[in-house]
Formats: sequence, C-alpha cells, structure tokens
Amino acid sequence: MESTTNRSMEFRHLRYFVALAEELHYGRAAQRLAISQPPLSVAIQQLEASVGARLFDRDSKGVRLTPAGEAFRGSAQALLDRAEDACALAREVQAGEVGRLKLGFVGSTLFNGLAGWLQRFQASHPKVEVIVIELNSQDQIDALLGEELDLGLVHTDRLPPALASQPLYSEPFLACLPAGHTLATLEQIPLAALSDQPFILFSRKGSPDYHARIVEICRRHGFYPRLQHEGRHWLSVVSLVAQGLGVSIVPAAFRQAGIQGAVFRPLAETIEASAVFAAWRRDASEELRERFLAMSQG
Repeated sequence: MESTTNRSMEFRHLRYFVALAEELHYGRAAQRLAISQPPLSVAIQQLEASVGARLFDRDSKGVRLTPAGEAFRGSAQALLDRAEDACALAREVQAGEVGRLKLGFVGSTLFNGLAGWLQRFQASHPKVEVIVIELNSQDQIDALLGEELDLGLVHTDRLPPALASQPLYSEPFLACLPAGHTLATLEQIPLAALSDQPFILFSRKGSPDYHARIVEICRRHGFYPRLQHEGRHWLSVVSLVAQGLGVSIVPAAFRQAGIQGAVFRPLAETIEASAVFAAWRRDASEELRERFLAMSQG
C-alpha cells in the first residue's frame, strides 16, 4: 500500500534537493532558489520523511550527501528533467510548433500552390507531422465532422453549423473539350454551344454544392447539361473528356495537369468563379491551422 509520506512529495522538494546537492551549502542553495534558509531546511526534512531515508549529513564541517542521497540524486534530476521536457512539449504544442496536422484537399489545389504551402510549412515547422489526403469536398466535410481531419480544402462554403470556413482563392471555369472536337477551333466557347453535347461532370455525391452550381450556370444560359458520365475527381473528368466521351466545364487549374487529348478554352460569357475554401471544426484548436493557412497567403 502506498504510504501517506510518498504522496506528499512535491517537485519543489526535488528542486530544493538538487540545488543543495550541487551547492552543499544551505546559504548558497537558498540564495540560488531565491528563498531563505528556514524554508529550505523544512523542505529537505519533509523530503527525507517522504523518502524514508536521510539524504544529507550536516555538521561543523559542512553539508554532504549520504550514500542514500547520492543514490537519490540521479533519479531526482531525471524526474526534474522529464518534467521540464513535458512542460516544454506542452508549450510547443500550444504554440503550434509541434504536433500533427491532418489535411484534406481537392485535386485542383495541387495546381494552385498546395505543394509550395506544404514545403514552406514543413521548413518552418519541422516538428509538425503533416498528413495529406485527397478527398472530394463531401468526403472532407464528413471527415471534419468525424474529427478525422483537422483542416480541409474544399470547393464549397455551404457547410454544417459545426464547421467554419474562409476563402483561399478563386479561378475561372474553362470549357474542356476533346482535342478533335469541332468547338476546339474556337478561341472562346459560348455556353449555349455546349447545350447538345454529352456532359461529364464532377460527381453530385462527391460535392453536391459544386455539382449544383455548374448545373445552375448552364440553366441560367438556357439549358440543362446532358449528363453522360460523372467522376469523383476532376482529373477523372478531364481524362474522360480526353478520351472523347463528352465535354465539361472545369476549374482553370486543370490546364496544368498535362492530360493529352484534352483542350481548354475560355467561356464567352462571364460566370462565377470556381472557389476553394479552407474548412475546419469550430471547436478545434487553432494554432496549427492558422500557421498553415498563413503559408497559403504567400
């Protein structure tokens, strides 16, 4: 059974013991600890009672460690070092200097600076482990709600109440066409010219809001897209277009994907841009998130 004396030991007693063990002089140890000698003497007596052994001998020749004190000294110093390490780690975590950041992203961010943000963040936060996972917007929202992600980069700001967001950037939509398509010879593509074309769109299930926005863009210009295929990732959509299976309207970033057989043309009409938002749980710690988002601002 644990004794009551063992439960009364404090880290303060250990600090006092180590100071006296190093100075071997009550006056100097008390001065180093910024206390008077009587509290130091009382603390050492309390520690000896707690340990159940005499740690110091004191006589006219001075102060010296007993064999028990010598044996206790190394463990006492190790305990103090571990406590300081624990405190330092806690401070680093609170300051956002150490920890783990689980980041979700949509494919377009790969062509809009994500790699650079990650490199700058890792260079300035070497003790932070960053885990990146490509997911469509809806899967990221679900993962954020399930606390499986700390931060998401999504195509929508229409989020559940438990999530917050901020805009990161926007880019124009472009018409995406097979290289041999007759419309590919035009410098700009009127939206109405796509009305009778088989459409390939981002999955409604993967990003309901994003899918609905593209459909609404078409509706405002006089037609509903004739949906032929859906892809869960934009690169899949562009690849299907490149195979001649239809046309699409995609974020401009995918011009940089280098997929042979797909061409991109500006739309003749001015339409709303494709936007990317950072999303997170409102109740989540902000330090790592804010530090990462700072990298996205350049």
